[in-house]
Amino acid sequence: MHVIRDKEAYHQQTAERMDRHLNVPAWTTRQKLAMTCRILAAEGHDSGLAGQATARGDRPGTYYMLRFGLGFDEITANNLLLVDDDLNVLEGEGMPNPSNRFHLWIYRHRPRVNAILHTHPPHVSALSMIGVPLAVSHMDTSLFYDDCAWLREWPGTPIGDEEGRIISEAIGDKRAILLAHHGQLAACAGIEEAAVLAMFMERAAKLQLLAMGAGTILPIDPALAQEAHDYRLKPRAIEATFHYYARRILRTDQSALT
Repeated sequence: MHVIRDKEAYHQQTAERMDRHLNVPAWTTRQKLAMTCRILAAEGHDSGLAGQATARGDRPGTYYMLRFGLGFDEITANNLLLVDDDLNVLEGEGMPNPSNRFHLWIYRHRPRVNAILHTHPPHVSALSMIGVPLAVSHMDTSLFYDDCAWLREWPGTPIGDEEGRIISEAIGDKRAILLAHHGQLAACAGIEEAAVLAMFMERAAKLQLLAMGAGTILPIDPALAQEAHDYRLKPRAIEATFHYYARRILRTDQSALT
């Protein structure tokens, strides 16, 4: 006889099976950050030299960043910079992107944030131009339910402290933010989570623009949206998703890991 269980029991069972079966490589922070850049380039997030990818270093007050002048598709584990809390280079050759300064503001105010990704992908950028926040109305976009802030006014090129203060205050304790007239930012506990949110915010913006062109976007039940948010953000599922996209890159190019 089939036993009807409470749905929470299946959530618990799924989490336990994910932990047991979804194994992922033990990559270093440098390797994960470099692979993230390659993934985002392949997913259409590159915009010349615009956009940044950063992660906390092993020592307090240090951060891995891209060398300014390199595109996302050129990043490897070995050409990343390690900088201090004022963007002075501690390891590596070259200079960091001056716009990374606003990342430092988020890191200072959010000690649990270990990785930040900021890009200008086309659909996110288009949505940011029309004064409309991200709408969560589909299971694939539920990662952002009550977890995506909206900065309504563009503070200008974020190379100064004032822009850092504005953006860090606007994102608050959420994982993501849509920046008016600018792009997207994901600030997360891990690199894999930030990468997945960055990818899926572009997908969410694309779906939203398609839906807006076809009709009225309908709301979804808040309780179900929260359940889907928590399910989609299970750490092991996020890691497995990240490594799926990584494998797509590694089939033809493994230079990011060197």
